[in-house]
Amino acid sequence: MQKLYYGGDIITMTGENDSAEAVLVENGVIKKQGSLAEVKQAASPQAESIDLQGNTLMPAFIDPHGHVSMVGHFSLMADLSECDNFDEVIQALKAYIQEKELKKGDIVVGCGYDHNFLAENRHPTKEILNQVSTEHPILILHASGHLGCTNDLGLQAAGINEHTSDPEGGTIGRVAGTNEPNGYLEENAVMGLQKTLFKGVKRDEFKLAEYAQNEYIKNGIATVQDGASSKEIIDLFKALAQQQKLKIDVVAYPVFDAEPKKLMEENKDYAKKYQNRFKIGGYKMFLDGSPQGKTAWLTEPYEGEETYLGYPWFKDEQVKQYTDAAVNDGVQLLTHCNGDAASDQLLRNYQASLEESNHPDKENLRPVMIHCQTVRNDQLDIMADLSMIPSIFVAHTYYWGDVHLKNLGDRRGRRISPARSAYDRGLCVNFHQDAPIVKPDMLHTIWCAVNRQTRNGVSIGPEECVSVYEALKAVTINAAYQYFEEDDKGSLEDGKVADLVILDQNPMKVDTMDIRDIQVLETIKDGETIYRSEMSTVR
Repeated sequence: MQKLYYGGDIITMTGENDSAEAVLVENGVIKKQGSLAEVKQAASPQAESIDLQGNTLMPAFIDPHGHVSMVGHFSLMADLSECDNFDEVIQALKAYIQEKELKKGDIVVGCGYDHNFLAENRHPTKEILNQVSTEHPILILHASGHLGCTNDLGLQAAGINEHTSDPEGGTIGRVAGTNEPNGYLEENAVMGLQKTLFKGVKRDEFKLAEYAQNEYIKNGIATVQDGASSKEIIDLFKALAQQQKLKIDVVAYPVFDAEPKKLMEENKDYAKKYQNRFKIGGYKMFLDGSPQGKTAWLTEPYEGEETYLGYPWFKDEQVKQYTDAAVNDGVQLLTHCNGDAASDQLLRNYQASLEESNHPDKENLRPVMIHCQTVRNDQLDIMADLSMIPSIFVAHTYYWGDVHLKNLGDRRGRRISPARSAYDRGLCVNFHQDAPIVKPDMLHTIWCAVNRQTRNGVSIGPEECVSVYEALKAVTINAAYQYFEEDDKGSLEDGKVADLVILDQNPMKVDTMDIRDIQVLETIKDGETIYRSEMSTVR
């Protein structure tokens, strides 16, 4: 069956001034794009004509970094994102316990609190969470995903007491003047507690996966990432793929403690290639934490600190083992780097691994630096030499821009998410939301990249703004390049997959401040509509 789209703006993403009058789709592939006359000539008499009604058609968005497997899980947690103080946190958690009819001993998990926006301007540690319940282990996760707090029962469940040392790459908060844990946990400490509390908890993983996919689909996204997969998550996506329950393409990157090489060898049908919309793309490594949580590893102290720089997750010896493994195995490496010291650690070790390796394809692995919040210009220059891709969490400019100005000072704060500097060096820039850290709203991300305005309405580093077309490239053709899929996705060209999105306005034509108000009307995967908004008039 053929479908002929016409009657609206069509953004091909083949060049800033390129467009088409019509697109012909056949068997999930773009058969022809160009003038209406040309496309009609290529169409069969039985082709279905779809009038865009003045709306805009463009390539579907591509998520270059996120955690699709976590999106559904977060939907089950108590939402603390709107809490303004400790009392509201307490009441939200109590209401959650009542609503879910939890029994004594059941785990209570909340997410989305941010101490930066609480009236108390600090974390709600165990003395606060003990007020919620002394019958339930409680864990609340910071909006960054890198910090959290627990109550006494949570500490007991994790075996954390005054004799427990900080784990490598993590910190256990202490009651002032003592070694007693106060319930606050950073990085590997909070992630270790998550594993302990969630072990053995049963969920309907298929149902959660369906929820997560729908969250992306309604935002016009047809390719997503699971950016820190465990063996269990790989098995889940394999099962979903085998039962043909993946509506969109999923690319997984197992972390090193999940033995990614072994996982790829055991799942050869999915290694670097799709099988029923699932593939394993490479390996994932974390090197530091969160700049808004002040755990990102910097080369200069945080503002107001004399010596505190944040801290690394690993020593160089371990990092070099990981970069060696990726290069020598011939796979793409995604690395979480928020602080510039972490970026230094990645660059020096990856460069050394390249120089020492004899792998024939070592120059074509497209390594990715994830987040790039405080990356410096000299580091961007090295990234260009290494053909390393900057995947920038540019929505930080809005969500935490005011916090970065406070934590990093004006000079470093205004440079957060330096997309303009990266583009100017010829790097293949892409943008992500790190969902579920923020919602997978590509149009809001585009708005952030173009306007760079904080929650408080402050202009943050306008010199790092990019054009609307550059922002669109970052979530279409550039994101496709990261996945080695630029020949198949990311632009409307003959022979490419028909992954499309229909918008109610053209982001290239509206006022830049209105981009975030654009609505996704329809999402199309392999030529088939998988989402249609109630607002859609496209027929």
